Amino acid sequence: MAKAKQSWRHAFSVYTQPAVLGMIFLGFSAGLPFILVSSTLSAWLADESVSLSVIGYFSLVGVAYSIKVFWAPVVDRLPLPFITRVFGRRRGWMLLSQFGIAAGLWGMSQMPVATHLQQLAWLSVWVAFCSATQDIVIDAYRIEVVAVKFQGAMAAMYVFGYRLALLVAGAGALYIAEFINWQIAYQVMAGLMLIGIISTLLIDEPRHDVDQFTQTIEKNVGQTFNIEPDAGPITGLLRWFADAVISPFVEFFQRNGRAGFLILALIALYKMSDIAMGVMANPFYLDLGFTKKEIADVTKVFGFFMTILGTSLGGVFVLRYGIMRPLLLGAIIVALTNLLFAVLAVVQPNLYLLAAVVSADNLCGGIAASVFIAYLSSLTNSTYTATQYALFSSLMTLPAKLIGGFSGAIVSGYGYAGFFIYASLIGIPAIILVVLVIRKKAINVDDGLKAKVAE
Repeated sequence: MAKAKQSWRHAFSVYTQPAVLGMIFLGFSAGLPFILVSSTLSAWLADESVSLSVIGYFSLVGVAYSIKVFWAPVVDRLPLPFITRVFGRRRGWMLLSQFGIAAGLWGMSQMPVATHLQQLAWLSVWVAFCSATQDIVIDAYRIEVVAVKFQGAMAAMYVFGYRLALLVAGAGALYIAEFINWQIAYQVMAGLMLIGIISTLLIDEPRHDVDQFTQTIEKNVGQTFNIEPDAGPITGLLRWFADAVISPFVEFFQRNGRAGFLILALIALYKMSDIAMGVMANPFYLDLGFTKKEIADVTKVFGFFMTILGTSLGGVFVLRYGIMRPLLLGAIIVALTNLLFAVLAVVQPNLYLLAAVVSADNLCGGIAASVFIAYLSSLTNSTYTATQYALFSSLMTLPAKLIGGFSGAIVSGYGYAGFFIYASLIGIPAIILVVLVIRKKAINVDDGLKAKVAE
């Protein structure tokens, strides 16, 4: 039976649901520490006359966000003494990571940069680690607390909160540092983590059901590695490793078959066009002759609101049309908007044209982002939510970042117009892969995964 489409008014009403609205505050909690250990921290170090080479080394703390998949299985399966019993698995890990972030930021505010640079570096690593851990748990909570069809809306509200946090921890921290000092700025940011802590205390713990299919997989994995139950602590550790680390990958490929490789390729390539273009965006604007103020006004003001509008539309599209058709739409429009930048590179630049192109880019990017997050969420099994989603989120950025490293060389060789055409063309594989996934019916996302239905 064909799925009945909801009215637009009813579709937009999804944003009034408590679980969806709550993602604004959790998104804020996720975005706040990210920028405080990246660009805001770099500004603080530069203001304290720290050498550029040392500032560059500090940027390595961001690696924690790319390798979080390595400890995601621990977050997925390991109960915390007392905390898990009182707050639940997801809320317990969430609270622990949020308190860790707040403590780390407060500790950073107590470090005189001139004499305690090494201690500041270690505290930055700690904050990044706790922040990446929080990301793991929030992603798992977001997927588990509502049905797949609401994941686009959850992603939209998460992005909204995340973007607000970037403004507060970016511009807000700079204002405080300018008129008071950096120490107070980081103390205020540590205090703002209360938003995430209070939100975690107010939300409900999602259900954690293990279906028969998953139990069978874990039993078979244990038998494959000759792991006997209840045979001592070493065997118990091996059993935990098999269940928490190996079984999530086995479950994914058993559920999707050989099409699992096709899905992973789609994940790796979907954002390549968007990320590759973004590397050269600001240099492009400057080379066109726009001032830094004009760029900030257009990209921050128009960019912020158009991204929020785009993510909101993406969430509604998922609710009305399922995931796969909006996913295809997102891949197409992101590739096409890169061609608008190619046009901007060859015509007489003006501020209105820049605003139009940037608005279109952020609108389309927002639609694609929320739909893609919903797609990744639909691929997970609730038993391994944190582990599988951490793998997907790492895979979706790594190849794109590697390709982005060649952006400067392409601009040097072919000019900006040639680069943006290239950025558009590398979006074609993602379009083809979405079509192949739809045709092969590797997953029936519109009707819900069989595993989701079984749960």
